[in-house]
Amino acid sequence: MHSITKRAFSLASKVSVLPKETQLFINGKYRDSSTASTIPIIDPRNGEQLTEFQAASTADVDAAVKSARTAFDEGPWPRMSGKERGKIMMKVAELIESKQEYLAQLETLDNGKPIFFSRVADIPLSHEHFRYFSGWADKIEGTTFSHDQAFGKHFGYTIEEPIGVAAQIIPWNFPLLMAAWKLGPALATGCTVVLKPSEKTPMTAIALGEIFQEAGLPDGVVNIIPGYGDTGAYLAQHRGVDKVAFTGSVTTATKIQRNLGIKPFTTELGGKSPIIVMDDCDVETAAQLSTWALFFNHGQCCCAGSRVFVHEKIYDQYLDATVKLVEARKLGDPFTEVDQGPQVDKIQFDKIMGYINRAKEGGVPLATGGEQFGDQGFYVKPTVFHDVPDDAEIFREEIFGPVMGVAKFSNEDEVVRRANDSDFGLAAGVFSNNVHTTNRLSRRLKAGTIWVNCYNVFDDNAPFGGYKESGVGREKGKGALSNYLQTKTVVHPLSGEVGWYR
Repeated sequence: MHSITKRAFSLASKVSVLPKETQLFINGKYRDSSTASTIPIIDPRNGEQLTEFQAASTADVDAAVKSARTAFDEGPWPRMSGKERGKIMMKVAELIESKQEYLAQLETLDNGKPIFFSRVADIPLSHEHFRYFSGWADKIEGTTFSHDQAFGKHFGYTIEEPIGVAAQIIPWNFPLLMAAWKLGPALATGCTVVLKPSEKTPMTAIALGEIFQEAGLPDGVVNIIPGYGDTGAYLAQHRGVDKVAFTGSVTTATKIQRNLGIKPFTTELGGKSPIIVMDDCDVETAAQLSTWALFFNHGQCCCAGSRVFVHEKIYDQYLDATVKLVEARKLGDPFTEVDQGPQVDKIQFDKIMGYINRAKEGGVPLATGGEQFGDQGFYVKPTVFHDVPDDAEIFREEIFGPVMGVAKFSNEDEVVRRANDSDFGLAAGVFSNNVHTTNRLSRRLKAGTIWVNCYNVFDDNAPFGGYKESGVGREKGKGALSNYLQTKTVVHPLSGEVGWYR
């Protein structure tokens, strides 16, 4: 049974921490918006306003870009040695770690995720990401090559240079971690940044300003400007920006792309990730891990395993095990010992409930959940639909909520075809005890990450990104540096002679 105590709901009216800073962070200082416009911050536990943040205007975007532009063109950051940049980035990591409890409470208050996950996942992964990329800062190097076409009288080499001012637009589901994923490689390469966090969850991004000050990051290297969609659109199109990195929806990415021209643009977008449960797997383990794959972070995860294909021989056994696990999940105030808190806001709550209600009205069988939980806040009962048709809306579109769809299959060729029949290709999961099966499926599935007998296992060294409409480029790992670098070729004569001819 879903459970929540009266104490949990009574706690929803109490706030143990509020953000110290609510202003924009531009050129190394906190400042008000030029128009005094604000963003109301709503407590997802009860729908009440907690505080408000400054909202960036177009004039504020101009100021932030000018600050980043000056810091790149005239400041010390891109001219420092990689070792010096790495030391400052390491200090950033240490400061995030030292403020871990404060940041974890902000993250939970802002987003609604259980405090346990903020403490053991979101904040630790964030400081580890800065730590990881601090180590790359002094290891960015070019190559040398022979230049034989001009009579063998020249040699060449390449220089990997920072691309310039990066506009980075991040989502609300993992606010601090998504900032770290973007900022880490950009700073390691010597770029400067204008970061726009989501208007839904600006708390921890703005808190980074104080950390950057303490770490000794030069003024203007990172500027942080919360704002609505029009702020992000204006930033992305700004002539002072050299590169745009975006994490969010396909719809928004498409709008940005239309107006960018040939400006470099990397994206990490949505997913509708399939999980394949073969009949030779351990059913209980598959049920536990596929439940984790979908309901982690309340389903608000781009790689959530929301399409579960189960072999017909074990279908009923799997479904029974999954429903028991889902119904045992504890919902309630995320500052208490629960598995799931509220969705991030009313917009997302209404979107999720819309998908659920249309599926029920369309006759898709409901195994459990499918309702609002409680009488306040944005809580959705973890939901499982079964025998879901491949053309059902909940099997085609990204819901970004705690809604799992389960369907049965008969053979490998069939399930590969159905799993790949999606506009997305971010991740996939495979559960089987046969190594030949897992090897085949890992190669046949069209997705950027394939988890075998596990799910949601991340490492800073492991590239993350998608095929098809799930995005362009990769976050994390050495390859993420290339998002913020451009290659320059330099050619020299081998002798003092000028020219290529004789």
